Amino acid sequence: MDKTTRQPIAFVSVALYAMGDSVAVGGAVTDTTGRFLIASPKPGKYRIKTFFVGYQSAETETDVDRGRGGDIGTLLIEADSKLLEEVRVTGQRAEVIMKADRQTYRAAQFQSATGGTATDVLRNLPGLTIDAEGEVSLRGSNGFLVLLNGKPVQASLGTLLNQLPANTIESIEVITTPNARYDPDGKAGIIAIITRAGADRGWSAVANGLLGLPSVSDFDNAGKPQRHALDATLNYRSKLWDFTLSSAYIRNDIAGQRVGDVSTTIGNRNTRFPSAGERSFDRYTFTNRLAVAFVPDKNNLWNLGLYQSRRTEDRLADIFYNNTTTNTTTGQVIGRTNYFNSNLVRKQGEFYTANLDYTHTYDNKATLSAGVLYEYDEIGGFTKNRNLNRTDYQDTLQYTLTTTDRPIRNFRANVDGSSPLWGGKLEAGYQYRFQEDRGDYRYQEQYGNRMPLLTIPEFSGLIVITNRIHSLYTQFASSKPKLDYTFGLRYEYAIRELVNNAKNQTYDLTLNNLFPSFNLLFRPQEGLSWRAGFSRRVQRNNNFALNPLPEREHSETLEQGDPALRPEFVNLAEIGVSKAVGNSTLLATAYYQGIQNVINRVNSVYADTILNRIFTNAGLAQRVGLEVAADLKLTKAWKFYAGGTVYRYTQAGQLFDNGVVFDRAAWIYSINANTTVQLNPTTSLQANVNYLSRRITAQGEDSRFLIPNLSLKKSFLENRLTILAQWQNIGLGFLPTNEQRITTRGRDFFTTTNYIQEKDIFLINISYALRQLSKRAKLPGNEFGEKEF
Repeated sequence: MDKTTRQPIAFVSVALYAMGDSVAVGGAVTDTTGRFLIASPKPGKYRIKTFFVGYQSAETETDVDRGRGGDIGTLLIEADSKLLEEVRVTGQRAEVIMKADRQTYRAAQFQSATGGTATDVLRNLPGLTIDAEGEVSLRGSNGFLVLLNGKPVQASLGTLLNQLPANTIESIEVITTPNARYDPDGKAGIIAIITRAGADRGWSAVANGLLGLPSVSDFDNAGKPQRHALDATLNYRSKLWDFTLSSAYIRNDIAGQRVGDVSTTIGNRNTRFPSAGERSFDRYTFTNRLAVAFVPDKNNLWNLGLYQSRRTEDRLADIFYNNTTTNTTTGQVIGRTNYFNSNLVRKQGEFYTANLDYTHTYDNKATLSAGVLYEYDEIGGFTKNRNLNRTDYQDTLQYTLTTTDRPIRNFRANVDGSSPLWGGKLEAGYQYRFQEDRGDYRYQEQYGNRMPLLTIPEFSGLIVITNRIHSLYTQFASSKPKLDYTFGLRYEYAIRELVNNAKNQTYDLTLNNLFPSFNLLFRPQEGLSWRAGFSRRVQRNNNFALNPLPEREHSETLEQGDPALRPEFVNLAEIGVSKAVGNSTLLATAYYQGIQNVINRVNSVYADTILNRIFTNAGLAQRVGLEVAADLKLTKAWKFYAGGTVYRYTQAGQLFDNGVVFDRAAWIYSINANTTVQLNPTTSLQANVNYLSRRITAQGEDSRFLIPNLSLKKSFLENRLTILAQWQNIGLGFLPTNEQRITTRGRDFFTTTNYIQEKDIFLINISYALRQLSKRAKLPGNEFGEKEF
């Protein structure tokens, strides 16, 4: 403790010397409460000495008895009268770190994401891509388990990322071969998000504001996009308690347009219906999170988390169609129709989660922990699809209304334990999960003006989906000076039941599976690491993909799920190397993914002007590729980071009951790069680009996708105040930025659609911090409902 203030001092180095010897035989660093422990010294007389900048060294003597150890009580250290004036150290620490089962990336290196959401951080990581629809993929796979401060979050990654302010993120870990302690969910592995942390006691706060400037090009959409956000985090920490309250409001609209072309063939009738018009999004999110940590002593820790979120998303598509029907035998045009389709999809959700966790640590470092989580969500919305006379919008040709009301309950309980063994750690645990989704779906249709809106019984009804999962795991981990390794096994018994009350049908699926895992990290020399890993994973079907009731997604599409879908199972294997070269880091990883029961959305012809889009298991797929990253410190003021992946993708199987066989292969790659120039100690300029190449699907391909950004950051008031100007989605009038074309084809149809979203977005972000934030209280997230949203 400080001799004058009697306050604990963290990060003091403490050295242990045998009496009469000047070489230390042990040592430790004090924690945030000033405590330290030097493990396993031999019995005898010792001298203890402290070292800490700004304080005089203190010494004391102690006897260590066999089996009892020694307690020196409280060491009081005195401030050095020869204190230095403030010293400012300006530098750039390692942004990428390789571990046995993961790679860790500091979020601060991606300043173009500041003021946005976690999506803007993630799109910069090597091998990770985000397409025009917001779908996140790692090395081409798009199924993840998400961890938020170590807690599983069953929300879809895209949904969670859009609700988490980038300003709150400290680092992101990409766990590509997860060990048995984690849920096996997520065929691509695990994305672990760590929010900002600190060690100060007392009060601390951070607030961020974002304002979007008027749109440069909004495609003359019906409404002007609005972009503004505000988030704040308040923390109080004492010796025993840690309270963190976080609130965020995000309004993130985007203008856009859609240009498509579709043709269908039924018998000798070919119908072609090109289209063009608006496709824009209005998006609102409001989130509150409370975390409470209670540490009564060094052996016990309690954590309570409360989470509430409200989200609304409106997607407006006002599309003009020009339909032409031709007799394929004679080539004669037998019909023409021009009409206007106004389609509004609203999704809204209320999400509530509470969790309580307890951990006890024994004196021998063994641990026992238990936790429970309960979640209740209300997901609802509608799709209004209106086909109108192109010259008279009061003339309704057809109107369909689909509504959704889905209360969702989710419960999770787990017990875990660990114990030192054979110089390593043995872990084991049990987990029970229960999920229930009661979806009430209504499909109503109206033909002609002033006609009644009629319910279509075969497209309406109550769908009840329940999932029960029991799982057991055990694993052993060891860490040596040059070698870390972990191997484990998880067993899972899962029961899924879907009841279609509309047709009085029940679909059951029972699965028994083993999920082995192995990870190894070898450090033959300083600055060089080799790693290898294997993990078996599962991508569970979300309930949207299981719902057999069709929804009129828009004029040309019916969308429905398949209640008999089987989960995807994947084997992940990789070997990688990390090399430090001066202040720079180079990484490379070769990987393999083998996927069984691949799930694709595929099309078939429902009617002349309507395609039926369904989810189906589409055979087997493999990816064999190489991922590389370079974190280069070119000068003291100039840093360059680049990462990317290239892989060979193959997929083969059979679609539908009519035996449509396919066998496809392609080379696919992505590149993420950014460069930062430190203009002076408080000013920096950063440019970054994300590029995703063309990809194949079971029926077609998705085009390339490009996003360039530029940002300028300036700090004031000793870095407490930061102003950041951002130029996102740089188009410059000629770049194909933020555009993606999706094409599919079959024996009797062809469809291609180009989704063009807003370019040249300008944002101003202001951030102000009062002290650092605490890392003891873990802000909670939503477990299951947002995945379905």
